[in-house]
Amino acid sequence: MIQVRLFAALRERAGRDSMEVNLPDGVTTVSELVSWLEQSDPDLAKAFAATPCRMVAVNEVLASEDADIGDGDVIALFPPVTGG
Repeated sequence: MIQVRLFAALRERAGRDSMEVNLPDGVTTVSELVSWLEQSDPDLAKAFAATPCRMVAVNEVLASEDADIGDGDVIALFPPVTGG
């Protein structure tokens, strides 16, 4: 099982801030997880489509969507942030 956390506009668009999912066979990267989530949940598909540029953290460490994932991981997805 993994935990997926959504932040900022992505959270608002998806209508939830987190979810726990059983990692499907063959899903080994963040990008594969996102694709699987899009196929399994129309609300998430819309949220991801509206937020195509996003940042990723795996277990609280910034990563890319090519990062490997496994059982027990916490995946955070959020829009890019800027500061001033």
